[in-house]
Amino acid sequence: MPFKDALREVSDGIVIDLEVTPGSKQTCVPSGYNPWRKRIEVKLSQAAQKGKANEQLIEQLAALFDVASSSVSIISGAKNSQKSILVKTVDMDLTLSVLGKNIKD
Repeated sequence: MPFKDALREVSDGIVIDLEVTPGSKQTCVPSGYNPWRKRIEVKLSQAAQKGKANEQLIEQLAALFDVASSSVSIISGAKNSQKSILVKTVDMDLTLSVLGKNIKD
C-alpha cells in the first residue's frame, strides 16, 4: 500500500496528508494517490470560497470513517490545496482498511 506514506499515527488518531482539488464535477474522497508528493488525492464539488470546500472535506471524511464531523479537523493547509487532516478515534488498521478499499493502485 504505497499510500501509507501519507498517514501518520498520533496519540489521538491519524494524520492524513491530502492534496485537494476543489470545484471538480464530482466529489471523490479519496480519488487516488500522488506518490511524488506522498499525498492522498481528493476531489470536491464545492469551490474554495468562504470555507465551503473545507466544510465538504470534513463532512466527507467523517462519513468515510463513520465518525462525527467534530472528530475531523484540518491541522495545516486550511487555505492551501495541500492539507493535513487529523481524524480522531481511528487507528492505523482501520485507516488502511477504509482507504485501501477506495484507492486503486
